[in-house]
Amino acid sequence: MSIVITGATGQLGRHVIEALLERNVPADSIVATGRSIEKLSGFVARGVRAAAMDYDDAASVAQALKGATKVLLISGSAVGQRVEQHRTVIEAAKAEGVELLAYTSIANADTTRMKLAAEHQATESILKESGVPFALLRNSWYIENYTDQLPGTLAQGALAGSAGNGKVSGASRADYAQAAAAVLVAEHQAGKIYELGGDEAFTLDELAAEISAASGKSIEYRDLPAEQYADLLTGAGVPEGFAQILADTDLGIGRGELLVTTGDLRKLIGRPATPLSDAVRSAAAAI
Repeated sequence: MSIVITGATGQLGRHVIEALLERNVPADSIVATGRSIEKLSGFVARGVRAAAMDYDDAASVAQALKGATKVLLISGSAVGQRVEQHRTVIEAAKAEGVELLAYTSIANADTTRMKLAAEHQATESILKESGVPFALLRNSWYIENYTDQLPGTLAQGALAGSAGNGKVSGASRADYAQAAAAVLVAEHQAGKIYELGGDEAFTLDELAAEISAASGKSIEYRDLPAEQYADLLTGAGVPEGFAQILADTDLGIGRGELLVTTGDLRKLIGRPATPLSDAVRSAAAAI
């Protein structure tokens, strides 16, 4: 068996490889791919194979997937370019005759109206039409989307957003990675759709309270109109187009579109998901 992990130089990809190794998948059965394979030297030293892959280079994708039994397609980070990038991987997987392609999509992809979901929805459609056996890992929000911004939040004394009282089923990257690894090593996964999210959904007001408790500094949640929140993000250096997408995502949270109640994540990883309080305390302690 050969399991190819795309985007392995990214944070989620690295967690997936660690999770596979923890599950005693032979290191030489794992192929870690990325544009800069020198970033994978630590895994190579442990016996993992590395292959250069650029989503925009079909030849490199085809070469990296040679001999693949299963593929984890981690969605690309180039918003606006991802559909064709993903299509390239799917077509290479079809040509190779892979047994399974697992794709990291977004929660509630079949019903959400968030702009961020559009490329995931398009990719799911390509998969369904491709004939490639696939599984969908519909991930809700990463808790790290918030905890990675903790220094700025503490400096500002407030957490800003446009989610109102909407709840988000956030989970850690490590949790989502463990779920992906579970699917990759399991049998009979073709056609499965997993809605993945943390066990305890939270509002941004509740997130602010957790940050306050962990840091000892009073942090309030400031709910803003979406355009005002987008302007705030742009002023902080976020590209305008992406700022608009993030503000729109908060509106989606307000509508419940990142709320997951299936328990799929807990079932796949065999334990409760990482609690928000634990993730926030850990991030605060690392500052």
